[in-house]
Amino acid sequence: MKISNFVRATLTAASCCLSILAISTSAHAATLVPVDLELSLLVDVSGSVDNSEFNLQKQGYVNAFSNANLFNDFISKGNLGKIAVNLIYWSSANQQQEVVGWSLIDSVAAAQTFANNIAATTRVFSGSTAIGSALNFAAPKFFNNDYDGARQVIDVSGDGATNDGANTIAARNAALALGVDAINGVTIGSEAGLQAFYQNNVIGGTNANGDPAFVLAAQNFQDFGAAIDKKIKAEIKPTSVPEPASIVGLLVFGTIGASSMLKRNKKFQADC
Repeated sequence: MKISNFVRATLTAASCCLSILAISTSAHAATLVPVDLELSLLVDVSGSVDNSEFNLQKQGYVNAFSNANLFNDFISKGNLGKIAVNLIYWSSANQQQEVVGWSLIDSVAAAQTFANNIAATTRVFSGSTAIGSALNFAAPKFFNNDYDGARQVIDVSGDGATNDGANTIAARNAALALGVDAINGVTIGSEAGLQAFYQNNVIGGTNANGDPAFVLAAQNFQDFGAAIDKKIKAEIKPTSVPEPASIVGLLVFGTIGASSMLKRNKKFQADC
């Protein structure tokens, strides 16, 4: 059966497009900076958080990243010794802002610069509590930044359950389906049922070494700094690397490589 000139030309064009896409994907992937972790910090600035509490919350992040211990004892112990982090303030359904963009932390100085950038931020919202909308805002940003993380984690802190915006469970599931590895939480205060709400609706996925997603509780905003420091260190915890000589090790490395390529392709698609 003969192939018409039109079909032949179409197949040739399709083949060329696929070749160009493969080259473009490979070239884009080569520009990404590999890191042990991409960590997105989502900070509640809804109306239930007064200005004093907002400052205590902000200072908790500043203290965590300005402490040299975070890099020396945690980040530097990773396979690559570097992570990428951003910070997002969120409130109502249409109130989310990335106040500190994706930043490479590969030294004590870089961590302290990130802390200084957080300290320089100002409050941008004071509305309702839309955790689902915040997750929907944050998740795509993993796939249009300049980093290729072995793990991708969202870190949500807040003092109340969702009362506005997108469905929280649907947003959580969508983020995990997109490729985010884990969503962890820190609850603040004693609102009835808040811990259970985060447990059932917000957190999901797995952290380093297969540890399940988790939620910590800060009894009040004065305790938030200690809770967020503990949480960030748990999220940065280096992943165990199997012996490459073993069959299991080779299989794991193959899985990691496939996962990394999938994430790189998603980043390329997000840019298109």
